[in-house]
Amino acid sequence: MGIISFIGFTLLVAGYAWWKTRNTDEKSADGYFLGGRSLGAITIAGSLLLTNLSAEQIVGLNGQAFSEGILVMAWETLAAIAMIVTALFLLPSYMKGGITTIPEYVEKRFDHQTKAILTVLFLSGYVIVILPSVLYSGSLAFSTMFDIPTLLGISQKASIWICVWTIGFIGMVYAIFGGLKAVAVSDLVNAIGLLIGGMLIPIFGLMAIGDGSVINGLHILWDSNPEKFVAAGEPDASIPFGTIFTGMMLVQMFYWGTNQAILQRVFGAQNLEEGQKGMILAALVKFLIPIIVVLPGVIAWHLFDGQLANPDQAYPSLVKKVLPASLVGFFAAVLFGAVLSSFNSLLNSSATLFGFDLYKQYFKEDATELQVVKAGKIFGFVLGILGMLVAPLIANAPDGLFAWLQEANGCYSIPILTVVIIGFFTKKVPAIAAKIGVISGVVLYSISQFIIKPYMVSNALQEATVQGITDAKALSLIEAGAYPHFLHVMAILFVLNIAIMLLIGKMYPRKTAYVQEITEDVDVKPWKHAFTMGIAITILVVSTYVIFT
Repeated sequence: MGIISFIGFTLLVAGYAWWKTRNTDEKSADGYFLGGRSLGAITIAGSLLLTNLSAEQIVGLNGQAFSEGILVMAWETLAAIAMIVTALFLLPSYMKGGITTIPEYVEKRFDHQTKAILTVLFLSGYVIVILPSVLYSGSLAFSTMFDIPTLLGISQKASIWICVWTIGFIGMVYAIFGGLKAVAVSDLVNAIGLLIGGMLIPIFGLMAIGDGSVINGLHILWDSNPEKFVAAGEPDASIPFGTIFTGMMLVQMFYWGTNQAILQRVFGAQNLEEGQKGMILAALVKFLIPIIVVLPGVIAWHLFDGQLANPDQAYPSLVKKVLPASLVGFFAAVLFGAVLSSFNSLLNSSATLFGFDLYKQYFKEDATELQVVKAGKIFGFVLGILGMLVAPLIANAPDGLFAWLQEANGCYSIPILTVVIIGFFTKKVPAIAAKIGVISGVVLYSISQFIIKPYMVSNALQEATVQGITDAKALSLIEAGAYPHFLHVMAILFVLNIAIMLLIGKMYPRKTAYVQEITEDVDVKPWKHAFTMGIAITILVVSTYVIFT
């Protein structure tokens, strides 16, 4: 029954996406890469949520909640503030320029070489970190929920490989042959399904704890595990409380304010008003998402007595335990849609970046729109294959899948954010400053996290061993104190890179101040309620931290 409902819902979504996009001109660049700039607020909101909320979020974040509690909700609730800032301040500037990609925005402010550097950074981050993480986490979920190793009589590793390649090929069909509009339309359907299905997991989980009563289950969970309901992380936590005021907000601003895979959905809006409505609506839902991506992890901790070999199996194990068999197939189909959404959104964005920012610039300057689209499709296919090859190799990611993903992202997120921020707020900082800022950001962060940090932590733990310290909590605190948290490092390097770029701008300013070119590609009249709604959502986020801290 589960397999039948899984296949049925998946085919339903595919059929609906084809029907809604059958008249879109996908031979033109705007039609393929931006959905013909025809997306409405609700479609944008659904696509934003599904592009972001995939298995690496649902599986990885619940895995961290299993280990640490609700303090990991910072990744979700604080995102709402970054989305509001983007909708109110960055998005109007982006859409006035009628841009298709973030590197295109950077090119207009600096030069084409800076654009090329940023494009390569985006693409390398997608293929090395994000695409493999999406595929691996989704594969782990399906392998556990359907017990594929037992079903097929194969090893867990072989099961992961099969799932990775199955998800990958289906995702490539969506992204490469359907274009942005097909991705966005299917995202909307899957977003509705994910919100419904995602809410069922904590409901059934709490019912399992409370002998059929959700309220009793919540009381028991709260009373039995008070330490899991503290939002302020200790120094040795994955998110120490101080980091939400430093690198956490920078990561959020990069993801929601400068990340091509996210913003491409908004660039496809009918106008600025629809884009702002879509992003603010998504921010409101994002504020509520911890119920889906954090609470189940705490429920799993209670039901399994904290006894799981791999915390990243907490969510799929909970689904398998509490969800009625008749609904497992539906939920698996929704989760499958979420994985596909993130995967094919990244592929579509990669095709866009390559086609617009590299192919026409360095391979064929006189390329027609059809040639650009074809080149993007081929590149998306190659990138998808590479992502599928890398995905199973991250099975042994240290400190959990989600923590590893966020730390690895720092190699390119902060340098890109630095350049966009400088370009947005200054008029005379030259292109050479942007190039130096990007390169120094990548090099310094890589040296910090992958050379200096392991050395310092290793020395601290060796010294603790010599002193006879064996207590796990004491060792954890020693390890945390041996080197600054990676979110603090991000903030330090952000300030340093900003200072370097401003200093270069002071010494070698542009001869003329930059003036943004305003196009008429998009109606840029803002939504009249954007500021009011933004303030209201921000107050909700702050109130949540006051309550749980």
